[in-house]
Amino acid sequence: MPSPSTLIVNARLVNEGRETEGDLRIADGRIAAIAPQLAARDGDTVVDAAGRWLLPGMIDDQVHFREPGLTHKGDIASESAAAVAGGLTSFMDMPNTNPPTLDAAALQAKYDAAGGRAWGNYGFYLGASNDNLAAIQALDPKSAPGIKVFMGASTGNMLVDDPHTLDAIFRDAPTPIITHCEDTPTIDATLAAFKEKYGEALTPDMHPDIRSRQACLKSSQLAVSLARKHGTRLHVLHISTADELALFAPGPIQGKRITAETCIHFLRFDRADYAALGNLIKCNPAIKDASDREALIRALAEDVIDVLATDHAPHTWEEKSKPYAQAPSGLPLVQFALVAALELVHEGRLGVAQVVHKFAHAPARLFDVQQRGFLRQGYHADLVLIDDTAFTVRREDVLSKGGWSPFEGRRFRSRIAATWVNGVLAWDGTRLVGSPNGQRLAFDR
Repeated sequence: MPSPSTLIVNARLVNEGRETEGDLRIADGRIAAIAPQLAARDGDTVVDAAGRWLLPGMIDDQVHFREPGLTHKGDIASESAAAVAGGLTSFMDMPNTNPPTLDAAALQAKYDAAGGRAWGNYGFYLGASNDNLAAIQALDPKSAPGIKVFMGASTGNMLVDDPHTLDAIFRDAPTPIITHCEDTPTIDATLAAFKEKYGEALTPDMHPDIRSRQACLKSSQLAVSLARKHGTRLHVLHISTADELALFAPGPIQGKRITAETCIHFLRFDRADYAALGNLIKCNPAIKDASDREALIRALAEDVIDVLATDHAPHTWEEKSKPYAQAPSGLPLVQFALVAALELVHEGRLGVAQVVHKFAHAPARLFDVQQRGFLRQGYHADLVLIDDTAFTVRREDVLSKGGWSPFEGRRFRSRIAATWVNGVLAWDGTRLVGSPNGQRLAFDR
């Protein structure tokens, strides 16, 4: 007898640049079949998609789930729950925790902590420091999506600023290097000038000037030059300026050694939003001008920017309510990132297949993720059903532990109707279902 399965019928399947009408069968956690008019079997759970989009689950290559050491802000369980509610079925978590993830033991401890608690599939980056070159050189490339290099100081104080160490990391990294690019001396000099002029009366609207476009460009130029010198596989995170785009070539991600990512907040907010949102949208790098936002959207459409992610970084409301200089940088985004991206589809700026490519296919390819990120027979059944019923974000619906969202009060024209993780329904459109079912991501290297 065949095992019981889920049959999704009458779906509009979005995959690899195409939209097609058809059915999809899930069996034993995998996509067992994709075809028109699949026949239901005894014991099947049949879901009528009624012509709605069925997407592969999104793969978020940049989250900060705050575990270990910062779990009053968020943890693997709470933030992965928010992610699957938002259609993000796999995540790659950053190393700037407490303690930071700087060696194989700390990396394994994170994987151990995620087992049985993560609602989505999980991978963890090894962090770089001025002192852990040996751990980087010894890293098993199958054990982590990549090595995170902070080329600018940000949350967690993991700045790598020794030029000899930086050169050696780019020379010897056994995995892709992913970088946070902001030039710290430039930021420090600008901050000192602002303090001399304004004293302690700094305000959130100054953030994009203090953490300036010049700081971003200078650091990104250095990263790209080091990658070209050593032939490194480099992925520059959270591009926030139009100025940096000239560093990256257009074209398919498969042919690139140097790639770029931007984040949903750089596409949905700009400098004008500091007036209403203040520290709630304070992040590193800073949200900048409307002209930057528009350039980033075009760069996604033109395949200059390769990946869309969240940089989900929760903090408590109390922390964000402090004066600008004391308020931490970062904002919670996973729960509403996909529907925010789909607004670009409703606006005619991107196609739905482009959103799927940037948020699922491209990270799967870039990080060699095994059998995820596509609607393909035999792949893990990580799936998202989209319902084009408008809703407004309310604080009471937020699942992130911080309990707030920068999108509160915003109306989105799509919602997440269902999310399956490894073939199991995890989100039914209104609530979490069952128990955490995430698996460790495997990397084909």
